[in-house]
Amino acid sequence: MMKNNYRITLLFNANKAYDRQIIKGIGEYLQATQCDWDIFFEEDFCTNLENIHDWIGDGIIADLDNPEIESLLSHLSIPVIGIGGSYENEKNYPDVPYIATDNVNLVNTAFHHLKDKGLEHFAFYGLPEDNKTRWASEREKAFNHIVNREGYYSSVYRGHRTAPQTWQYDMNRLADWLQSLPTPIGIIAVTDARARHLLQLCDHLNLMVPDQIAIIGIDNEELTRYLTRVSLSSVGQACKSMGYSAAQLLHKHLVELESPDVNEAGQTKDVKYPRILVPAVEVFERQSSDFQAIKDPYVIKAMHYIRNNAYNGIKVDQVLDSLRISRSNLEIRFKEERGHSVHQEIHNSKLKRACELLASTDISIADVPVLCGYPSLQYMYTVFKKDIGITPKDYRIKHVSYSI
Repeated sequence: MMKNNYRITLLFNANKAYDRQIIKGIGEYLQATQCDWDIFFEEDFCTNLENIHDWIGDGIIADLDNPEIESLLSHLSIPVIGIGGSYENEKNYPDVPYIATDNVNLVNTAFHHLKDKGLEHFAFYGLPEDNKTRWASEREKAFNHIVNREGYYSSVYRGHRTAPQTWQYDMNRLADWLQSLPTPIGIIAVTDARARHLLQLCDHLNLMVPDQIAIIGIDNEELTRYLTRVSLSSVGQACKSMGYSAAQLLHKHLVELESPDVNEAGQTKDVKYPRILVPAVEVFERQSSDFQAIKDPYVIKAMHYIRNNAYNGIKVDQVLDSLRISRSNLEIRFKEERGHSVHQEIHNSKLKRACELLASTDISIADVPVLCGYPSLQYMYTVFKKDIGITPKDYRIKHVSYSI
């Protein structure tokens, strides 16, 4: 008789956006197949790892980026499916079926996004070396390989593992590094969390984003992507797809174990552990990497002012006051660099912001005008109909984005 019900343990850290998305993918597989699994999941599983050998179940799906967890699971007699980052050295992969984020592809995607903007200087903000975050070191190595191959200027800063008691010191050192970089420059942050450090410091240091420093993170973390004044561009990982594939792989393995073609060691004949590298989903471009190659310093400063203040309902006169330049002078410069007027730039900034909020948030349509500097909802509807040809409501329905 084939067994229908299986007891499965998930070893993931629910505090990590990466792990939460993987768990969603596992859940989607369970819903899609209606397979009968009893799931054991502790949000703080690391505190009870020493008891893992006492747990009797049928299979495990685990985040194996942490070598301690990999070691603890290495001698279990039940199937283990690993999820984690990819490695340059083949010897670093665990000896189990493994679904990996393609770290080289993630960094390459971020790099080409910045390069295609016309940038020629690049930097990487990573993490200190640690066995538990080997994926960060792999991304740093990928960055170094890419920029060396392409022949561009590059700089790497790992910083510190920030803690409340050392936060100000850590940010001061990061500020020193930022101010030493040539501009304009594109910076790839190893995670969205590290990218937010950069955005906050650039604001304090009056470094213009993206005109002087264009920033892109990795994760496309939905919960925190709007915590900074400048919205963060990010490379999306296919975490849900990875979770789905891991559950599918485990299910297949469990069924095979009950087949007659299983040897005494509990393995199917001629078994080969599959390894699946999962590339980036796409770049979710927002303001932080919206770099445009502009040479005129007055236009650069005007663009920066407009990006930061367009949503407050500013007029052209306020832009002129911030630069202390005549309208005719600035308009000529704008026409040469941007091909349109200062007023049109303000208009475009507000419309782009409204489109972003409609497509990627659940903010009420009635609240969007206030957040984008429009005097009323009716006025915003008029703008959308004239410029895009559809209403804000129809735009949201057409462009609503779901987390990958």
